[in-house]
Amino acid sequence: MGGLRDVAASCVAPGPSGVAIRTRLKGLTGGDEEVLRLIGDHLGSLASRDLKARCAAGLEHDNERWAVRKQALTAESSSRWAGSITKASHDQWALARRGMLAYIHGLQAGVRTVAHRLSLPLGEKGTKHAPGGYGSGQEWFAKSRRLRVLEDRLAAAQSDWQAGVVRVVRGGRRLLSTRHHLEPAQLTEEQWRSRWRAERRFLQADGECGKRHGNETLRVSPDGEVSLKLPAPLAHLANAPRGRYVLTGRVSFAHRGEQWADRVTANRAVAYRIHEDVGRGRWYLTASWTVPPARTVPLEAARARGVVGVDTNADHLAAWRLDRHGNPVGEPLRFGYDLSGTASHRDAQVRHALIRLLHFARRHGLAIAVEDLDFTGEKTREKHGRRKRFRNLISGMPVARLRARLISMAAELGIPVIAVDPAYTSRWGAQHWRKPLTTTSRKTTRHDAAAVAIGRRALGHSIRRRTAPPPHDRSDRAGHRTVQAAPGAPGREGHRPRIPGPRTRSVPPGRGANAVDQNAHHRSGCSAEHKSWQQDSLPLSL
Repeated sequence: MGGLRDVAASCVAPGPSGVAIRTRLKGLTGGDEEVLRLIGDHLGSLASRDLKARCAAGLEHDNERWAVRKQALTAESSSRWAGSITKASHDQWALARRGMLAYIHGLQAGVRTVAHRLSLPLGEKGTKHAPGGYGSGQEWFAKSRRLRVLEDRLAAAQSDWQAGVVRVVRGGRRLLSTRHHLEPAQLTEEQWRSRWRAERRFLQADGECGKRHGNETLRVSPDGEVSLKLPAPLAHLANAPRGRYVLTGRVSFAHRGEQWADRVTANRAVAYRIHEDVGRGRWYLTASWTVPPARTVPLEAARARGVVGVDTNADHLAAWRLDRHGNPVGEPLRFGYDLSGTASHRDAQVRHALIRLLHFARRHGLAIAVEDLDFTGEKTREKHGRRKRFRNLISGMPVARLRARLISMAAELGIPVIAVDPAYTSRWGAQHWRKPLTTTSRKTTRHDAAAVAIGRRALGHSIRRRTAPPPHDRSDRAGHRTVQAAPGAPGREGHRPRIPGPRTRSVPPGRGANAVDQNAHHRSGCSAEHKSWQQDSLPLSL
């Protein structure tokens, strides 16, 4: 057991800190779309310039430089548009810094793995926790060159990190790379340019509490009227007082529409973003706001009626219901999804699987236990070598997005979500639960057994199964604890503690001190039977 890592304690996952809803802008005229493009292109050029200034400042950026940047943008837009642009630039720079740190950690892990394998003799077998040596001299030579490449990349990345240098592409690096691969992407140059311009537009405004309908820059009234504050160079396009432009169409939010209406009626802050889907030829409006942190349910209260243990896999969620004692109840559940196709199709598949899981948990009044998975450090080619299928498998599992969506959806239904440490759940679940739960009519999979292990860990029980108590007269009258003894029960893993006084009505006080000592009793199976035996001599008085 010394080689096993410590298992972190389970906890109730906190709810989401914000809400975002989206609807389509319908009924727009050609003039409305042209105005939106002009505003977005103008503000997008300002955002690109401001992001360049923010990246150039690096680690020396402070509030004074922020004020200078905002003042430079205000003359060409407005104070509110300038505030939104500078905040977006700062957030994008911070996101790039976090991405660079994750990239450095990945390079460090790769360097350690390759250097370790190069230090071993050729053909040496690895262990369960450490890889072995390379199989041939040719592979060793290729990996030695790979190590030099990784070390050079790591040195450059660390130098940029210390200097505060980040590399950001407004519009997305993936879309920029697509420009050089138009034929595989089945795009023409004009189609790519339209998408590129749409992604680089800036049409988002932060909310302001106490202002009319929660936003003075991009406002949506309770009856669905959308209006924008025009930048100073485009003020001649206004069709409403005070330099505003009102769109022809009206909007309505089908999801969380009542919550949104309550906020805008009470003049509470709501942020908006408008973007164009060039492929579909549609415009969308996204509204978002922060929510106060919900009061989490105590862990013991979440465990009161049992849990649903959920094991996340590449194509399905394996679940099993457990009562509060850790016993599997009923049959295993499987909620499948298909992660092939477009991003919207994958998102819909995940939502459909989660909805079915949540409805089951709500119907039985149960909490949901999930693993706190993170494959960020598990996707490198240096760690898994030629196991390309396995690398693609774990890369395709949307564990972070699935967990975030599950917590958000469960918070709306009032279902607690218990996050558990994923250490050894699959291995120990298959070892202790797969065979006992397999019957002639039910074949228990490794994923089903892992779901049971996850649920038991969330309930505070050990994953290992306890055997049934021994028959009477084989031990201290079935004195060992049963399988589902509580974690705090004294002696659940061993003998019962000595309790003063008579154990039964036929045993006087003071007796039974050796009740747990098998060698102190003439019983079959004790170690006394294996000693040399010699018959006592008969007394001469007989």
